[in-house]
Amino acid sequence: MWIADGWKDYELIDCGGGEKLERWGDRLLVRPDPQAIWNPPRRHPGWRKPDGKYLRSDTGGGHWEKNHLPGQWQVRYKTLTFQVKPMNFKHTGLFPEQAANWDFAMERIRAAGRPVSVLNLFAYTGGATVACARAGASVCHVDAAKGMVQWARENAKISGLEDAPVRWIVDDCAKFVEREIRRGRSYDAIIMDPPSYGRGPTGEVWKLEDSLYPFVELCSKVLSDSPLFLILNSYTTGLAPGVLTYLLETLISKKFGGRTESQELGLPVTESGLVLPCGATGRWVCD
Repeated sequence: MWIADGWKDYELIDCGGGEKLERWGDRLLVRPDPQAIWNPPRRHPGWRKPDGKYLRSDTGGGHWEKNHLPGQWQVRYKTLTFQVKPMNFKHTGLFPEQAANWDFAMERIRAAGRPVSVLNLFAYTGGATVACARAGASVCHVDAAKGMVQWARENAKISGLEDAPVRWIVDDCAKFVEREIRRGRSYDAIIMDPPSYGRGPTGEVWKLEDSLYPFVELCSKVLSDSPLFLILNSYTTGLAPGVLTYLLETLISKKFGGRTESQELGLPVTESGLVLPCGATGRWVCD
């Protein structure tokens, strides 16, 4: 398991009973988590009096129950800064377990000893974009949601990367990659964080089980002749790490060589000393 244990402004304090107690900066949040099926003793006082708690509705969705919780605030991860905003569907705009992938990408970029271009697809609020730009890469950030791209730009700005070489693109990811292939553009690294289900700006439907294999195959055509790495996340589905390995070995390793490794991502739990699984990631790297 790849564990995101480098945080100071985020802490997974405890989890269980289908919920997790987290510290985001100096704010305590309680949010649902379907992986936490055990029953903890809930000794921490934050369980009883959090700054914010997301409550699910019996009819779908849910709402935040707030106790002096601001609309947004900042957290830092090493040299990166992010805006946190409690949103609908329990999200905060940041997936802290992805810090394990940020560290990996930054290390590969810095060790390359040459200019590196990164394509970040389904890029959300830009955690990976900001990390790669901080490491010195040029980045193309693509997401179908205009609001998420604007949020990512804010994260780059507060991280001191407002003038970094980042292209901000609001588009359907598959259609964008197809156009980049026709334009003859290529990238040294690709990061993709596809949802289980989604729609593009003009109604394009994305369903992971049907779309992932042809999409990764499409992306293989936009990798440069000397690619560095590819990261494929699957935190919203039940796809096992071994499935991601097989997919990347079939589509990427056979074409470029290199090697693939897939693991669960995890967050350390302070109260129990255990690690909460947070989905799977596959990484292909050149030799």
